[in-house]
Amino acid sequence: MTATDVAATAAGPAGDGSWAVETRGLVKRFGSNIAVNGVDLRIPRGCAFGYLGPNGAGKTTLIRVLLGLTGADAGTMSLLGHPVPARRDRALARVGAIVDEPRFHAHLTGRQNLQVLAAAREPAARDRIDASLKRVGILHRAEDRVSKYSMGMRQRLGVAACLIGDPELLILDEPMNGLDPAGMQEMRDMIRSLVDEGRTVVLSSHLLDEVQRTCDAVAIVDRGKVIRQGPIAELLAGTSVVVQVECSEPDRARALLEVSSLSASVGLEPGGLAITLPAGTTRDVIAEVARVLVGGSIAIYRLHPVQASLETWFLQVTSRLGDPE
Repeated sequence: MTATDVAATAAGPAGDGSWAVETRGLVKRFGSNIAVNGVDLRIPRGCAFGYLGPNGAGKTTLIRVLLGLTGADAGTMSLLGHPVPARRDRALARVGAIVDEPRFHAHLTGRQNLQVLAAAREPAARDRIDASLKRVGILHRAEDRVSKYSMGMRQRLGVAACLIGDPELLILDEPMNGLDPAGMQEMRDMIRSLVDEGRTVVLSSHLLDEVQRTCDAVAIVDRGKVIRQGPIAELLAGTSVVVQVECSEPDRARALLEVSSLSASVGLEPGGLAITLPAGTTRDVIAEVARVLVGGSIAIYRLHPVQASLETWFLQVTSRLGDPE
């Protein structure tokens, strides 16, 4: 992997507060295993940012290092412009985080759990409990014991626990875990609403479709290294385009396209074709596909260009899946 393979979202001086999270050359070892390997990461303020990678790629370890739950072996980092660990207390005062899955006292109610947490924060935190429970949609269950909560409700209570501190930055480790489709939609909407307020939400996940729906930008980590980072739209702009065509004579349509001047890979699908065009393909090229087929008296029932998904792109740029350890 060359240096040009790693695209930063922007450039800025260290420690100027431009970034919600900034790391340079961050390293964390566990014996001979390097879990975080020279990570340079810059997360803009006021966005939803996905930190993605296969299981075991070092996602949770990085979060634990950022929060000071385990020490780094090399490199520098800052949260909200404050260097960590030198000014960790000041930084974490405006950070809310869920690491692994949220844990609470099962015998206490949701409200009582938040009261325990608020007691360790500034006095205003206690006044935010009801608003936080309402914000995550479980105020009506606040007096129920957490032992009666579903996984989705515990995830929501975890976000409420973050919100009582009125954080500028939320760091959520696999927040969609254990949620059904409706719960995922609600969590996605909640994250977007928090960003709309000007907060920064960083979430680690392996649920790529949900990340694509939720986040503005991502970083891809593989074997402890960040190998790509940037706005999702920009990252996917460099991928191939697949044009799905339903037509009257797929076999003859394929033959026509293969002898045309188009640089395309044409595959047969039930009822039509899947035409793969190079990255950077313009609409004029897609129009040429239609012209070639119509010129050959092929009836076109449907023509639909599809940009590669985040999942497809992720599998292309990561090496861990299917590789031996």
